[in-house]
Amino acid sequence: MTTDPPTDRNERAQLAFARLLPKLFRGGQAFVGVEASLSGLDAATATRRPEGLPHSVAELVAHVNWWNRWMLDVIEEGRAMPYPKHASETWPAVTEGDWARVRGEFYELLARVDTHTARPDLANPVNHEETIGELLADFALHTAHHFGQVVTVRQALGAWPPPGGGDTW
Repeated sequence: MTTDPPTDRNERAQLAFARLLPKLFRGGQAFVGVEASLSGLDAATATRRPEGLPHSVAELVAHVNWWNRWMLDVIEEGRAMPYPKHASETWPAVTEGDWARVRGEFYELLARVDTHTARPDLANPVNHEETIGELLADFALHTAHHFGQVVTVRQALGAWPPPGGGDTW
């Protein structure tokens, strides 16, 4: 039995991880894709909080934007950044007039993330002891978590499924 040298195995693992990361940020296989989750939402619906739920779709997306921007700043500047002192700092207020900007910013940040998912240095530390790959994976899961909430908020508002459909088979 022959075994591959560790570098080959490491390279294959890195390639597999690099293929997985965009799927984690964008969804579409294991969960409804982010584009589908936001499609067909007007500003009034996006900013409305359903009774009994703490956030609107727009607030959830603004929160994801805050953290994705923070993560990208860490990666792109190559230095550790302090965490906010309070979670409330990561939940910007969003009005109907802000929705188009917040949604556009989400897609801009997502495009920036895409440029980092296949980096050859994913194992390099960048934020204290956290590696670039760990940071990207953590934020992909954070995005997926909150986009599950986006679906729930839309369901509570009677705005689901989106025009292109969702997981409704």
